[in-house]
Amino acid sequence: MWPKPQIDRPERKGADRLRDKVVLVTGGDSGIGRATVVAAAKEGGRIAFAYLNEEEDARETERLVEQYGAPCFSLPGDVGDERFCRDFVERAFQKFGSIDVLVNNAAEQHVSERLEDISAEQLERTFRTNIFSQFYIVKAALPHMMQGGTIVNISSVTAYEGSPSLIDYSSTKGAIVSFSRALSNSLVERGIRVNVVAPGPIWTPLIPATFPEERIENFGKNVPMKRPGQPVEVAAAVIFLASDDASYITGQTLHVNGGEAGGG
Repeated sequence: MWPKPQIDRPERKGADRLRDKVVLVTGGDSGIGRATVVAAAKEGGRIAFAYLNEEEDARETERLVEQYGAPCFSLPGDVGDERFCRDFVERAFQKFGSIDVLVNNAAEQHVSERLEDISAEQLERTFRTNIFSQFYIVKAALPHMMQGGTIVNISSVTAYEGSPSLIDYSSTKGAIVSFSRALSNSLVERGIRVNVVAPGPIWTPLIPATFPEERIENFGKNVPMKRPGQPVEVAAAVIFLASDDASYITGQTLHVNGGEAGGG
């Protein structure tokens, strides 16, 4: 990708906001997931991340984490498969002995200009990756999460505005918001907070992999800030919600979208 997405701000020091906490992230090999993993490492976390099949990208994420001295465990697999989700959680727990923060970030999208073009296979695949996986991971992680644990689910501005060429993707992102609100009410008495980050146009590998070149040229220029956001800017919001700085926040959505007014 050119320019390369901004994953880290090395000049900004961590503040131990996740010191010794075990942080699980899905889709941690690139984009928002990689930036979140790196930010959590900078804040003193112990990292476990899942990724699909990009071995080279995963090794680069591990290298970035290790430069901050954080222990890191990664596992390849499909988060749309409940068995893999259970395996990822159990292996992370066995390695680190606890689960304190869970960031459900993994997602996929496929452009279809008309609803009629969305096959049943694509529909099921998108829902499995984007929302079923969050049910699977949370279900597996909860037995290991204690009071003070936090869950941050990644939604999208498309949940609020709707994208005409990403109808199935937009639907999953709306489901994430509702899932998170219900889950936050379910877990509040157990002392586990659940929140959402809804990014707008963020410059990640998913963008050139999804859209034609002519659309990429103007990507992000239609928001008030007139530019796409960077993964590091989303990661900052995730770390805030995962930390004790957000101790009185649950069931909420933080919009990182350059000023778009579609949030709710």
